[in-house]
Amino acid sequence: MDATELNPILKRGENISVEFKRCGVQPEMDTFETVCSFNNRFGGSIYLGVLNDGTVEGVDRGQAIAIERNLVNVVGNPKLFNVAPAIETERIEYDGKLVIRVWVPAGPAVVSFKHVIYDRVADVDRRITSETQIAQMHIRKQNHFSEQRVYRYLKPSDFRFDLLPRVRKMAALKTPGHPWAEMDDMELMRSADLYGVNYDTGEEGFNLAAVMLLGKDEVISRIAPAYKTDVIVRRENLDRYDDRLIVTTNLIEAQAQISEFAKWYLPDRFMLEGDQTVSPRDIIIRELVSNLMIHREFVSPYPAKFLILNDGIHTENASKAIFQGQLAITSFKPVSKNPFIAKFFRNIGLADELGSGMRNLYKYSKPYSGKDPVLDDGDVFEAFVPVRWVEGGTAEGDATIRDETARDPNETVHDLHEQENDPDETVNGLHEQENEQVNDPHEQEYEQVQAPSREQLILDLIRENPAITYHGAADILNVSYSTVRRGFQALRESGTIERIGSDRRGTWRILTPSQPSHE
Repeated sequence: MDATELNPILKRGENISVEFKRCGVQPEMDTFETVCSFNNRFGGSIYLGVLNDGTVEGVDRGQAIAIERNLVNVVGNPKLFNVAPAIETERIEYDGKLVIRVWVPAGPAVVSFKHVIYDRVADVDRRITSETQIAQMHIRKQNHFSEQRVYRYLKPSDFRFDLLPRVRKMAALKTPGHPWAEMDDMELMRSADLYGVNYDTGEEGFNLAAVMLLGKDEVISRIAPAYKTDVIVRRENLDRYDDRLIVTTNLIEAQAQISEFAKWYLPDRFMLEGDQTVSPRDIIIRELVSNLMIHREFVSPYPAKFLILNDGIHTENASKAIFQGQLAITSFKPVSKNPFIAKFFRNIGLADELGSGMRNLYKYSKPYSGKDPVLDDGDVFEAFVPVRWVEGGTAEGDATIRDETARDPNETVHDLHEQENDPDETVNGLHEQENEQVNDPHEQEYEQVQAPSREQLILDLIRENPAITYHGAADILNVSYSTVRRGFQALRESGTIERIGSDRRGTWRILTPSQPSHE
């Protein structure tokens, strides 16, 4: 914001989302009462260095850093605020004077300051003491969707519009003749409610839902810096992890990456549904991952988690709950927490109607593991689906169920620091994930024909870098993680290569006919 934009705000004066405050060495306590009331209502901006009548007095430039630091320290003090409200500060030059703007978004929870709840009424911060009024504030919070927050200065260049052709194709596969197929990019964004007007604020532009679904990675990291999904396998190395994937990209590619990663580590079993063969594992993964993508509170600093442990799959994500406790299939009443994102996922076939996810988890968990899932809602939504691990290629206690993905004990464990140093070293994205999932009856024949050239490329990579990882090779060869891993395993089984040292820090060695393997 600059002086030109600030000037009409000063002329209009204080209102439900604008407050002027004089500020000396540090903000007064009534500043934080306004922070509390803005959080509890629709959000707003506090202008430090401005008198009640709109006259700009300015703040001492030498105290600017101390003022900003004091704001952060006070809102983060649990003795003062029961829940830390989000704030952002901005310095504005106006007629040679410095104004500090403190932006407070509407938060997902009712906040109190010094054990007092404040609400914004017109241009007044009002104390709320009545139980009825407090209950109404909680109800109002249920109707606030952070995904609808508009960012006026976002441009089309801030988005991955290169994903839209694939989005159109997925929508057409889900619904033949889908109208998105004939729309240009901006028409599609408007149709999906990713660009429009926020009628709470009157602002027009791209919203948070658009950022999370299609934003470039650097845009997402600036608007939602705490957003990430931590995918961890912890079955053997209980002190740390066996493998880990940290996903911070857009929701469409994140859904594909997490699903592919989970499918690699979870046993697959098939069941007959009428005359069709279905995979309970794939359906369970789809529902759990889609829930992490759709029904999370993106303004929360709590990271989403997808954990594969010895007892099963655990997921956690920040939630805007209207119910506290364990969910029951017989009494569950679904409520959309991000309706724009949910609608987008339904249009492209990554989710079904509201409530279907829970029904599918109950329907397919029993044939997959013999047990029901456990779902707990609250400030953090937690889901647990048991897994019956397999030995010798068949499920324990069920010789009729076929397992497709027994875990390889020799698989390289990927170190977190190694992955952080190479941000591209992750499971490949949407394009390869779809290619991997297609159940092509000629796939095995095709790979037998192509294997020698792929294996030769892998040997060349090992000659150049004996410490190369599966992910690194997949990135260079532009193939999926699972494909390159099969190539490495074929070379090991044929006695062409061996692993020297530990899985994490070891290297590969190419064997000659006269060299025995030490594995």
